Amino acid sequence: MLLISNGDVAANSPGRQVDVLSLHTYRPIEIWVISEGQICPIFFRLLLLFFYSVRYLSSCFFLLSSFSAMSSSVIPRGQVDLVDFVDWSGVECLNQIGKNPIANALKQGYRDDDGLHLESDADEQLLIYIPFTQVVKLHSAVITGPEEEGPRTVKLFANKEHMGFSNVNDPPSDSFNISADNLKGKPVTLKYVKFQNVRSLTIFIEDNQGGGDVTKLQKISLYGTTVDTTNMKDLKKIEDH
Repeated sequence: MLLISNGDVAANSPGRQVDVLSLHTYRPIEIWVISEGQICPIFFRLLLLFFYSVRYLSSCFFLLSSFSAMSSSVIPRGQVDLVDFVDWSGVECLNQIGKNPIANALKQGYRDDDGLHLESDADEQLLIYIPFTQVVKLHSAVITGPEEEGPRTVKLFANKEHMGFSNVNDPPSDSFNISADNLKGKPVTLKYVKFQNVRSLTIFIEDNQGGGDVTKLQKISLYGTTVDTTNMKDLKKIEDH
């Protein structure tokens, strides 16, 4: 048997070492010419090279996919997640089903659990009231859900207390349609001038993507900044006196 390496011809000499170019590093590696009773190590090196190449390509694909997902739901520059400023004692949701309440989509930890969601009850509409412990400025929102049952038409009302479904036709502070990218976590930028002094936010979900009777929300995240350090609970106490 003859083995050609770098223009040299190696005769069939058992145990003779020859230099060849590695497919991976382009550096010389030593192999043994196959002889009776021996197994050629280059076969195993090629297998290892193939194995690590597949792992490398898989890792690159995973990192690119992860980066794409993270970039679509990243917190906007200069803004913070306002979840820490929600007054949980006052949060309400009309037409939610008891086993899948608003906390599943709004509370930190709950909203990141793929097995939890907010679900409508009698029909596809939901009316969510979120008060804050401090006055905030709203910049953007992330509202996610399933492809078919996820929300579609959304109306936002700033500082509208005790709204009911009879009030949802009032002029909203902002309204928009949720796109397929929004359902996966891409933030919706709000009309910032309309949300400069927000004490509470009411979210009206009018319908869903598939036009069915059940709407599901997996996550609601609100991004913005606080106006000052005034605690709304303390302010209410002062006003009561």
